[in-house]
Order: sequence, then structure tokens, then C-alpha cells
Amino acid sequence: MKLDSPQCLLDQEEAGEAGDRQLLEPETWRTYAERRIALRKFLTADLSPQLLKRHHAHVELLRKCSYYIEILPKHLALGDQNPRVLPTTFQFIEPQKFQRMKKVGATQAKIQLLLLGELLEQLGHGRSELDALLESPDPQPFLAGWGLVEQRLADLSAVMEGFLATMVPGRLHIKHRLVSDINATKIPNLQVTLSAKTPVTFDRKESVAHEDWASLRWSVTLQPAAPEQFELRYKLLDPQTQQERVQYSIIPVAAYAFDVPNLLPNRSYEFTIKRVEGYTLVYEPWLDSLTLQTGPRALEGPAPRRLGKLGPALTTPS
Repeated sequence: MKLDSPQCLLDQEEAGEAGDRQLLEPETWRTYAERRIALRKFLTADLSPQLLKRHHAHVELLRKCSYYIEILPKHLALGDQNPRVLPTTFQFIEPQKFQRMKKVGATQAKIQLLLLGELLEQLGHGRSELDALLESPDPQPFLAGWGLVEQRLADLSAVMEGFLATMVPGRLHIKHRLVSDINATKIPNLQVTLSAKTPVTFDRKESVAHEDWASLRWSVTLQPAAPEQFELRYKLLDPQTQQERVQYSIIPVAAYAFDVPNLLPNRSYEFTIKRVEGYTLVYEPWLDSLTLQTGPRALEGPAPRRLGKLGPALTTPS
């Protein structure tokens, strides 16, 4: 049997446990084994590497989302708003107070993203500590300091609960009324929430550049292709003349694809895509960009030679 084979390593671990068992009383050994099982269960179920990896991916997605304010009557749930309700509600809201609320929403979104990153770092660091304790050959940490280990498990569970609660944008922490007292009796009580829309990203496989035009495709991450308004921008990289410096444009698009014409051949262009900025947008930290190079100009061959006058067109019998 090879010394580095899995079976050999397993036999070595069992031999080590057998040696530890001989050094401990039966009751003490039972306690030690139960604590190892509890700790291993926590690390493989509640704080597994796969779970932390998924949380990392979710946080990266949230860092690319666009954040909006939603104002609804309290009797409506988030996502159940009627489009006819919002315009009626907004006419009662003072514009200055709403602009101030947008700043509050942007600040809260930034704080939540920073907090998520810090909590995720705490979870990863805590798992490394417990994993090192589990792999330690010395049984004394389980026996002498188990109270501290249990406290660490409870703290990490609380961190995980806080992390999961912070991942969902919730109500804004407001200190002032958005509606003046004179209009307060005309509309129902309102709730102000912070919502997120997943980012818009280019389709890297379907977006291609040709000789003097580019075909662009994009989609919304993890959301159905509902009708939306997008803003497509493009510019020529490294312009060399004054005329080339005007190779820049902003194009509103109400679709998930667009063909950009009138590009220069054999040049690099940068394209960016995002949603059209709405009145309720408060924070948009990221937008997708793509660089494509157009193809070289096709070689023009000689003009075809004329062979003579064309005869009458041939017809086929019916």
C-alpha cells in the first residue's frame, strides 16, 4: 500500500484516535468524540465551503445591482404595486424631501454592501479557526476550552443570521415625512423601501463587430426579459483626428439587441449598457462595458468587364 494513499491516511487517522483513546478515560473520550462530531456537523452543514462560495457570488451580484426607492401604501406588499398608484402618490410628495430621501437610500445601499462584505469575511475567518481546531491532534482544546468553542459557534450563527437579513434590501430608515401635513389626509400611509434590480450584461458570445458595424446583444441577470428601457453608449478608442473624436453616441434602446452602424474599419470601440436612469434610482455602482474591434476594410477588386448588350430575358413556359 502506498504511504500517501487515501486508505493509508485513513488508517493513520484511526490509529491516532486509538492512541488518544488509550490516553483518555472512557467517559472523557466519549465527550471528546461527541464534541468533534458537533463541530464537524456545524462546519459541513451551517458553514460549508460551498455555502460560503454561493454567498460570495451573491454579494458580487449585489455589488453590481441598481438600487431604487419604492413608495407604496402600507396595505400593498412589495412588488404588488399598481402602476396607476405611483403617479398619484408622487404628486403628494414634496420634491425636496424626496431628493433628500434618495441620498438616504444611496447611503443605506452603500452601508449594506460594506456590511455584507465584512460579515462574509468574519464567516470565512471563523470557519478557518474552527477547521484548524478540528484538525488539531491535541484533544485538550475540546475538553478544556469547549465553553469558548460553543460561544464561537453561537457568535458565528448570529453573524450568519445578520448576513442573510442584510442581503435583502428593506425599508429605509427615515426621520422625516415625505408628505406635508396639509396633504397627509388625502393619501394612505406610505412605506418607503429600497429595492434592487439585477445588472444588465452583454452577451459576450453573441456581440460581435464587423467591418463597419457592430451587432450587440445583452440580457438582465437572473430576471425574465421584461420590457425595459436601456441606454447604449459607444465611443472610438484612441481617436487620431478631430473627425474621429466625434465617434461617440448615446442611443436609447427599448430592446435587448441593437446594431450600431457607421463605424470605422479596423478600429477598437468601447460599448457600455445600462438601464435608463429613472426618477427613483438612488445608487448604480456598476455598468457593463465591452470592447470590440471592427474588421479590416474589404479589398475592392476590379470592376467587372462588360461583355455586350443584354439580350431579352428568357421565359419559361407556364
